[in-house]
Amino acid sequence: GLLGPLPCRESEPLEQQERIMMRLRAYEDNLAKYIYLAGLQDRSVLLYFAVLIDHLEELMPIVYTPTVGEACVKFARIYRKPKGLFVSYEDKAHMRSILDNWPERQVRLIVVTNGGRILGLGDLGASGHPIPVGKASLYVGCGGFHPCAVLPVTLDLGTDNAALQADPMYMGNPYPRRPKEHLHELVDAFMLAVREKYGPSCIVQFEDFASDDAFDLLDKHRNAYCCFNDDIQGTAGVTVASLLGGSRLSGVPFEDGRYLFFGAGSASTGIAKLVVAALEKRGLSHEQAMQRVWFVDSQGLVVSSRENLAAHKVPFAHDHPPAASLLDAINVLKPTALVGVSGRGGSFQEEHVKAMADINERPLVFALSNPTSAAECTAEQAVIWSGGKAIFASGSPFQPVTFQGRTYKTSQCNNAYVFPGIGKGASTVGATTITEEMFLESAEVLATLTTPQDMALDSVLPPLSIIRHVSKSIAARVALIALRDGVAEYANADELAPAVRLMEAGKMEAAEERLYDIVASRMFVPFGSRLYEALKREGKVE
Repeated sequence: GLLGPLPCRESEPLEQQERIMMRLRAYEDNLAKYIYLAGLQDRSVLLYFAVLIDHLEELMPIVYTPTVGEACVKFARIYRKPKGLFVSYEDKAHMRSILDNWPERQVRLIVVTNGGRILGLGDLGASGHPIPVGKASLYVGCGGFHPCAVLPVTLDLGTDNAALQADPMYMGNPYPRRPKEHLHELVDAFMLAVREKYGPSCIVQFEDFASDDAFDLLDKHRNAYCCFNDDIQGTAGVTVASLLGGSRLSGVPFEDGRYLFFGAGSASTGIAKLVVAALEKRGLSHEQAMQRVWFVDSQGLVVSSRENLAAHKVPFAHDHPPAASLLDAINVLKPTALVGVSGRGGSFQEEHVKAMADINERPLVFALSNPTSAAECTAEQAVIWSGGKAIFASGSPFQPVTFQGRTYKTSQCNNAYVFPGIGKGASTVGATTITEEMFLESAEVLATLTTPQDMALDSVLPPLSIIRHVSKSIAARVALIALRDGVAEYANADELAPAVRLMEAGKMEAAEERLYDIVASRMFVPFGSRLYEALKREGKVE
């Protein structure tokens, strides 16, 4: 039935890619590009991932942040075809049947959200579904998972967003968000069904739950299931790596730094805990490390004299006089790093950045909130306001900044540097739990991959062009930790035997190198991509 309907000339895969990129670049609007790519994925999964992998730096801001935020806001208006699963509270008794309805049988990783706090956009309910869809694409593009092995899921428990409740086009349950106990009942049923269907080493990544729910669910399930929360732990990994890179640029040793966080939600608290762990690794006591980490929230400096502090803030509430504003806190504490995780766009003003530059020769100023509209400041503002002194990183990408004849290529502190490698390493050895040490070691590995050439441009992270090498390096370290700690379901597999023998002989570096090769051999490479052709020339694929 193809003779006649198709043009006469056959197009090679790389020619098809060029045609797709030509069409894509003709769109001026990023959301239009997002919709076009979503349609390509519906038509040809292999071609979609070939395009994504070969043009990752250009397309990541379209597939994920910042464009995915707009896709969530307009989800009901741009919806085309289902990708993943939707599960409501009313479905909790049928969880296994719902998973059985998914056609793929070899799922190794699930990204799940309830839409409770999407990026810096708040409660978007079921309209947050593009987030796990986008993350699934990055697990394939950056982490080498097979497309059939990753499943996006949205748990629909309603929404407290009044505009969505009143919107006749909204595609989720339009009732107010169900109470916390219903969320826990649904997640309990979901986690049990996942284990029963896909086994104990199937990874569940929690994504964009409201802060209190994020902490509660992670604490409840982390020791019973193979799971992690990327907003808490993945953000922490990439930010600590960026702080380590920033300390090299600034000349202030990481262990001598003082870290002030603006915003005290799940992301910032997760980062702070990993900063403390990294400081302890460098010889500080727990008490000394804690004294180097401070928070400012909407009520000012988080101190022990304040009443009704949320539980996750209490460990970081120091015995110190109050400070009413961010500027007061900067002037009193004299931090070496100011880390914005507030979700409040433009909250870093010129006075804040200038104060940091007055205190430090090279201050670290990180504006991590997503999407771009929620960033605490822009790269250009940080560079200009500091007189070119600030070392800047951000959650959303910014263009290079030229100031006084010098170009600053600031870093995007993107979780995609970490979570694909965490998932790939855990999946390679069948890890049945994901530990905090894996995230700390991921940060350490990532920091070592930033070259002097990167740092000459004020980049604290390696370029996205080597993201697959980054993921393989992190995956090898994660796999080694899982094998060492006895939490690898596949520890007795023949393929892993040489690495296990090296590890048991105390040759940890050699074992990690072997695991890197194993991870590399398992990376999905779509036929017809430039990467596939390059590996074919090297004899690494047939």
